[in-house]
Amino acid sequence: MADRAFHLDPGAFDAAIVDLDGTMVDTVGDFVAALNLMLADLPVPGGETRRVDAATVGSMVGKGSEHLIRSVLNHLQAQDSGMSPPVNSAENCDRAYAGYQGHYDRINGLHSAVYPGVPEGLRVLQRAGLKLACVTNKPAAFARALIELKGLDGFFTEVFGGDSFERKKPDPLPLLKTCEALGTRPDRTLVIGDSSNDAQAARAAGCPVVLVTYGYNHGEPVRAVDADGFIDSLAQLQFAMAAVAGAASA
Repeated sequence: MADRAFHLDPGAFDAAIVDLDGTMVDTVGDFVAALNLMLADLPVPGGETRRVDAATVGSMVGKGSEHLIRSVLNHLQAQDSGMSPPVNSAENCDRAYAGYQGHYDRINGLHSAVYPGVPEGLRVLQRAGLKLACVTNKPAAFARALIELKGLDGFFTEVFGGDSFERKKPDPLPLLKTCEALGTRPDRTLVIGDSSNDAQAARAAGCPVVLVTYGYNHGEPVRAVDADGFIDSLAQLQFAMAAVAGAASA
């Protein structure tokens, strides 16, 4: 799909809810750095030399910090099933989570970058009069700090994280609560994400959904996900929004 100007019908939607990791910012580098520092702190044999790489972490991102840490520890235990005590013990999971939070807070944003086309795409939505919110499974404090560091905070009236509500995506609750905060109907609120988490939450909430093709999606092909459209850059959002609006009015 070519990157060229397209007139956006401002009446198609009232708001857009945008995911963060894998959609607006490539944060795998931050995750890898914090996780490896966390692993070096664990009291297990060879803990200081155990590492995870970007490909492994990228397949685990998207379901919140607790899930990410458990997945990493389970992965390491599977590689060395004879490890004693087990690296994925309940005690180590608790210790790892506390250590990870501290490390991530210190390196948040230092090893990440905004994807090309993100500011341009957000400006298209903003100029069309849409209210914008960011909803991520990342803890809200980390999300807000990252968005500010990357210069994206001026686009959003609301930023909600995985600890903002009782449940995380793919549960629809975060999207429904965000629609309430924005004062918009779900069917007039576009969800933009990179994974099945975003699509499942949007479908359950009654929101149209568009996915980017460059994100994480738990290591699975994103085009196999049930979504209303796919884009290679947020700068192409004017095309996706036009297509969704046309389908809705058909």
